[in-house]
Parts: sequence; structure tokens; C-alpha cells
Amino acid sequence: MDGSRGRGRGSNPWNRGGRQNITSKKDVPKANLTAKLRFEEAQARLQASVQKHIKPDYESSSEEDELESDNILGSVLKSYSQLGGKSEDLGRTQRFLEDAFQSGAATCLICIASVKRNDAIWSCVECYSFFHLTCIQRWSKDSIAHQKQALEDVPRNTPIVNLCWACPKCRHEYDQQSTPKRYTCFCGQTEDPPYHPWLVPHSCGETCGRPLQPLCGHDCLLLCHPGPCPPCPKTVKCVCYCGKQPARLQRCSRKTWSCGTACGRMLQCGRHPCEEVCHPGDCPACPKTSKQLCQCGAQNMVRPCATPVWNCAKMCGKRLSCGHHHCERVCHQGKCGVCPLSESRTCPCGKAAFILPCTQDAPTCGDTCSRQLNCGAHICSRPCHRDKCGACLEVVTKSCRCGLHKKELPCQKEYLCETKCKRLKDCIRHPCNRKCCDGTCPPCEKICGRTLPCGNHKCVSVCHRGLCYPCPLNEQVKCRCGNTAITVPCGRKRKTKPPRCNRQCKIEADCHHPKRENHKCHFGDCPPCRQVCGKVRADCPHPCPALCHSAVWVRVDGDHKPAGPWEKVTPQLQMVDLPCPNCMVPVPVTCVGGHETCDWPCHRAKPSSCHRPCGRALSCGNHLCSLLCHTVTGAKDNVTSGSECEQCESGCTKPRPKGCSHPCTRPCHPDSCPPCSQMVRLPCHCALNQKYVRCGEWVLADQGQRVDMQSCGNQCPRNYPCSHRCRATCHPGDCPNPELCHKKVKIHCPCRRLRKEFPCDAVRAGQATLDCDIVCKQKKEEENKAKELERLKQQMEVERKNQEEVERFQRKFQQRKKHKERHQHSDEDSRSLVSRYWMLAVGTLGVLVVGYFLVQLEQ
Repeated sequence: MDGSRGRGRGSNPWNRGGRQNITSKKDVPKANLTAKLRFEEAQARLQASVQKHIKPDYESSSEEDELESDNILGSVLKSYSQLGGKSEDLGRTQRFLEDAFQSGAATCLICIASVKRNDAIWSCVECYSFFHLTCIQRWSKDSIAHQKQALEDVPRNTPIVNLCWACPKCRHEYDQQSTPKRYTCFCGQTEDPPYHPWLVPHSCGETCGRPLQPLCGHDCLLLCHPGPCPPCPKTVKCVCYCGKQPARLQRCSRKTWSCGTACGRMLQCGRHPCEEVCHPGDCPACPKTSKQLCQCGAQNMVRPCATPVWNCAKMCGKRLSCGHHHCERVCHQGKCGVCPLSESRTCPCGKAAFILPCTQDAPTCGDTCSRQLNCGAHICSRPCHRDKCGACLEVVTKSCRCGLHKKELPCQKEYLCETKCKRLKDCIRHPCNRKCCDGTCPPCEKICGRTLPCGNHKCVSVCHRGLCYPCPLNEQVKCRCGNTAITVPCGRKRKTKPPRCNRQCKIEADCHHPKRENHKCHFGDCPPCRQVCGKVRADCPHPCPALCHSAVWVRVDGDHKPAGPWEKVTPQLQMVDLPCPNCMVPVPVTCVGGHETCDWPCHRAKPSSCHRPCGRALSCGNHLCSLLCHTVTGAKDNVTSGSECEQCESGCTKPRPKGCSHPCTRPCHPDSCPPCSQMVRLPCHCALNQKYVRCGEWVLADQGQRVDMQSCGNQCPRNYPCSHRCRATCHPGDCPNPELCHKKVKIHCPCRRLRKEFPCDAVRAGQATLDCDIVCKQKKEEENKAKELERLKQQMEVERKNQEEVERFQRKFQQRKKHKERHQHSDEDSRSLVSRYWMLAVGTLGVLVVGYFLVQLEQ
């Protein structure tokens, strides 16, 4: 691109719109400008105005947004990569995909205009170039029309040729029926594919599915894509070239492989095996040599083993079977054959045949020769002869080639008139002008010379009819650094947006830094420097941490006054070196009292009061100075107070010994406090009496002494676990030695009839037991019998009550007639009698059962 735009780096994308009038701080306007300076100033304003109109046109050369090319390309190649396909195998497919994403890279060679992402296109099956569908339709129809028009001037006896049209770029021919009529995606599955920002432009987003070339039986796995399909990534099993090694997995696109061993196949010589490394195709000729005889066997020489059959240059010379002539064949194998003169021969004109000895020549027949002369219209009138017939001497009336004139001439001469042909040649631009033309005008041999659509070159083809083929030249549109470029057809360079370059910008820095921050190559001014300033101030040892400010554009008020309200005054910018801001690096600063060290900004790093209490130890040794942080002088060290600190006037505040709650009666003193003389009242261990002791003695006593001081001296009123009273004097905690208790304890038998006293220690040990005697057992049995009789009585009483209840129920609901009441009374008497005897029987049976159980118990 033009490198003279805007200080040599084009427009600044960070400051676009306000950089038309930029002056350096060195260019200060003067009061009295000379004529030359006025001219230069006017020229600069004019150039700025021109650049103002040029820059928007350049920046807006592409009306399409950039696509997410990396994500889309990854989705297109996903299936191909999963099968192990590599990016280096893509070849031309990779370039076509990148051009499809680059805005303005695809150009129609017919109209020399960009192919938009939503335009209907047609793609050539040979070179895969894009063309607008309307352009290629017009191109094909015009080509067919010109060929039909040219056929109208061709003579009728000319063989008919098939009409076809060719691709404007690769000249691949298509028949008349192949004229594109529909807009399809690249794979041809979808008609009128809609534009989608997450798909390759002009694609349907489905799997391509076209058969891979060369035909291997597999289909393309990429999503619908421009350009040729990549090599097949699938794996197949195949053997090496020589077939010695077992089959192994190989990429289908590179399934032929060499095992690296010697081929070993027999060469054409039939003597030696092939020593080449396993190779494709036929084996080469045998490189070895051997002695070989020629066909006639006359010579024996060392020759390549690959050509065992050879002929020497010696004539055979053997005598033929006729015995008169010798063989004239060069070195041959086998017999020499029959003498050719002994076979049937004809006269010179060929009419008569003779069989004669080989020593005699064939005679002439004497008839007219009658052989065709060179004119093709007459025959030779001489008698049969051995020499050539000679030229035709007949005089005939001949027409010229164009058929306009006639003249008598010898038959052997051609008659051409001087009339020039006025027909147009096949280019339909230039006349034929050939003398005596027969209607088949030669093709035009002049150069076309018409300006091509690119506008830069002229057509160098032979003069033709119809549209010229597009300009075959290409141009490169490069980025600013020139490392990234795209190839566009001739004439599209000015209208194509430069490609995005991923290289780092190499423009030197304007500030004090030796190198700019890493950023991608671009047109226009570089972005403002975002590096840390790093300068060291005169009053500060720290480097400046602010962003670079040594080359900053600032707006300045210009002295130029507008000529009128119609003139728009643009703000002027001046590059200045701004001073470094105040240093904000935290610096440790200790307060005047030495209490703390805080971090302050470097430009405010001065000692001052921290407004905390002084905290130095006063002369009493117990209190600290409560004044706010101040300067201290005359102190022995950093802990003791100085002459500026306050004097202690409070009482003693030292902590009392643990257990003492009485304050010290002395004023604030540095030494320890005397023992406390207050009397305290303490309960004894058994909580029956109160004791009075001095607080100082109680506090200083150890645990044993405190136990003795708190004991009242009486016997402990508490009991042992065995329920006997403790024998020790008043003591804390559990009673001691409960196992030494030997008092008597009364023990009863299980039925509690018998009783006996045992020592307490025997009872605790489980050795004091008292069993029941025979009397106890008899008494227990009598009690059991009495309980059983009582249970039987209760049971019989319950049954009786139940029977009475049933009888009352029956009497209540009895509804018999009066004449049957007597019979009813008799039945009741009989039933009552039975019930009485039944109850007696049951009672007797119960007594017998009880007696039986008692007898069993006694046994």
C-alpha cells in the first residue's frame, strides 16, 4: 500500500477523525511567513483534505464483517482431524478455505468485482474459481452465440463440431447443456444455500460427501467446502510394492509404501533379480553387462544385459538359393529366404505379369502406360516405360480459386486471380484481404489489443470474437510489514482490503522506550504506548510506574482564525513530553514517637505524629505515657519515658495475687506489693463450721496447707458407700479408706424368715449369704396351696355369676304359651338339678387335682 499516508504510517485507528492538522512541538507558527512557507502550508492543508476523503474510502473497502474463521475452520475440519488427517495434507483446500473467510479475496474474473458472501455463485469443477452466477451465465451464452454465428459462414461440407464454452480462468470446456442455471452449495446438495455467519460462505454446513480423487471408494468427510477435496484420511490395509512384507495400516491417500528391502523380482533379462529398494511400477532395466552374440553370430561383445537382442552393421552377404545373388539384409537370424527376383514380376506399368529367371529383367508390355499423372485429372499416354511419366501437357480452361474468373492454362499450373476477399475473418473485426480466397478465410493472426476488464493490460491473444478472457496476471495485497499477502486478480488491488497479519508490528517507538509493546501488524499510527514509563525522578529514587507519557498527543489552541462561518476549524494536536506524576510508591515512614512505621506515598514521606498514645513506661514502672505521639528527648532507651512525657499521679494498680480481691493500700510504686493482711472467712470441708484466716497466708499457702487451714478437726459427718459413718476428721473430697469398715451387717434369707450378722468387709466381698431351711420351704408350700385354693374359689364364683346372668337373660325373653308353663317348670327343675350335681362334680375333681400336686411337691 501507499507508504506516504499520514506521517508514513496511515491513519491512527485509536485517534481517527481528529488528526488532519497535526503539528509537532518544534513547528511553531511564525508571525511573518514567507511566500514559500505559505505555499507549503496551503499544500499541507490540501493534502490533509485529500487524505480525509481517501481514508474513509480505504477503510470501508470491505462492507462485510470478519468471520470467526478459526472456529468455523475447526468445525469444517473436525471429522477430517478425528481420523488423523493433518493440516499439511489439505494443500489447496486450506488456501481456498482461507480465501473464503478473507473479505474481498474472492473475485469474479468476469466482472472484476468482489464475490459477496450472500451472492449467488458458480464454481468451476476444474480450477474451483468463483464467478457470479449471472456473469457465468452471460459468459456461456455469449460464447455459444459467437460459435453459432461463426458456423453460419462455414461451408456446408465442413464437419459439424459440438458447441461448448470454457471456464474464463482454466479454459476447461463445458458442453452447451452444462450452462449453470441454479445456485447450489459447493457440494451440490442444497439449492440457494442461505448465508450463515457460523458457516463457510456459500456452503450448506452438511458433510461434503463427494467421492475423493483419485477414486478410492471413500467420500469427503469435510463439511461443505470450496476448492478440491483433501486426500483421503482413512486407513486401509495394503502390502508394500514388492509384496514381501505383510499388509499394514496406511492412509488411503498414501496406501502404497516401500518396505525398504530389495525388490528381488526377476528382470526382463531372465538372469538377474532386481536389486532396487522396494519400488512402485515395473522394475528398471538390468544394469549389469554380459557378452552377447549378434543375430547373425558374427560378433560377440560386452553389452547391457537388458538388451540381449542386437544387430551388427554388417550385411549378411550369403549366397541365396538361386546361386546368382547374395542376401542384402543386414544382420538377421535364420535363413536368408528365396531370391526376390525369382518370384512373379510385372512390367513397369503393372498390366502384365511374368515369371522369369532371376538373371533376366522384366520386359515392357508395349501397351499405353495409363498411370495417373501428378495433376490428378489425366493419365500418361506414352507406351509402357521404365522411367517417370513426366508433367501433364494438356491445356484446359481453369477457374480461379474464388470462382470469379476463368482462363486456359496447362493442367499442371494453378490459376489464382488478383481479386481480394472482402469477407471478415473469424474475429469479425478484420477483413480477409487474401487474393482469390475460396471462402475458407484463414483465422485472424493479429493481436486482439483490447483493454481487459482489469483496466491495466491489453488482451495479448490472437484476435477473436466475443469477450476477452480475464487478465491472467495476479497481484498481491500485502499488510503493512509485507509478511502477509493475499493474491487477487489484476485490477482488484485497490479495492481489496489488506489481509489481517499476525506478525508483530516493527515500527519504531516515538517515546523513550527502545521498543513498542507487542501488537499485530496494522496500517495507520500505532496505538499509544502502554508500557510503564520507568523514568527516575530527580527528587525520588523510584522509577515512574505510570503509563508512558513521553510522546502524548494533546489538544492545543491554534492561532488560526476561520475565514468565515463556512470554514470548520479542526482542533490541532501537539505531541508533548508530559512530566511524571507524583510518586505513589509506598515508603516506610516512622512517626516522631517511634510507635509505628507506615507506608506513605513517596512524595509525602515526612515524619509526623501518628496521634496514638505515647506508650513509654513512666518512672513508676507501672503506667505508660498517655499523651499523643510526641517527640521524646532525654530517654535512656526506646521504652523509658523522656522529659516530655507526663508524671504518674495514680494509685497502685498492680495485679493482686490469684485469690486476693483486696486493693493495695500504697500509692503507685515500682516494687512488689506487701502481703495482704485482711481476714477472710472460709467454710470447713464438712460445711458445719466457719474459719477465719489472713488473706496473705491463704494466698501464699500450697494445696496441702490450705486443706489443713480449712479443716475444723471434727469427725466427718458423711457415710461410706456401705452406709456406715466416715471415721476420718473433716476433710475435702470423698471419704478415705472405705474398705477398712468392719462394722456388723444383718443378712436375711430369701424368704426373710432367718437373720444373721456378718462383718461389713465380708458383705462387700459377697461372702455373706444365708439360705432358707426346711421350715422355710414348708411354709412356702403351704402359702402356695392356699393361693391355689383361693384361685379355684374365685374361678368357681365367676362361673356361677356367668350362669346366673345367662338364666336371667333367658327368662326375660321367654315367650311360650301359658298351657306350656308347667312343662317349662319341670324342665327348669331338671336343669337346675343337673347344674347342681355338675358343680359338685367339678369341685370334687378340683380338690383331687390340688391334692395330687401337693403330694408331688412333698416328694
